[in-house]
Amino acid sequence: MLVRIADIAVRKRVRKDGGDLETLKDSLKRYGLLNPVTLNTKKELIAGGRRLAAAKQLGWTRIDAVIVDTADETAQLELELEENTQRLDFAEGDLLEGYRKLERLKHPNIFRRALKALKRFFAWLASFFRRNKS
Repeated sequence: MLVRIADIAVRKRVRKDGGDLETLKDSLKRYGLLNPVTLNTKKELIAGGRRLAAAKQLGWTRIDAVIVDTADETAQLELELEENTQRLDFAEGDLLEGYRKLERLKHPNIFRRALKALKRFFAWLASFFRRNKS
């Protein structure tokens, strides 16, 4: 659900230091918000403080949010802790392989570029004949 940022209340958080938000802001600008913030029904922030802070710094007025129907303070704290601990960073080898693959996709060799050009040409040719069939 899309929520006005001005309507979100930020209560005391477990994480005191949000760290440097520049790379997160760059990500938000480039890809948008990949994971919504989590709020309770009173629109109090449960999880996503760094995402919310980065969105505010970017001048966003609305943000995607998941609303959790719980007023229980214990459950809300559990959710905040859970969101920040139950994730697994990439293993170094997996991350390196991902970046290698991204590099190949961004900068294909001459053979891949030629193959892509041929595919585009034949797709264009097929659409040309479909349009001129009648």
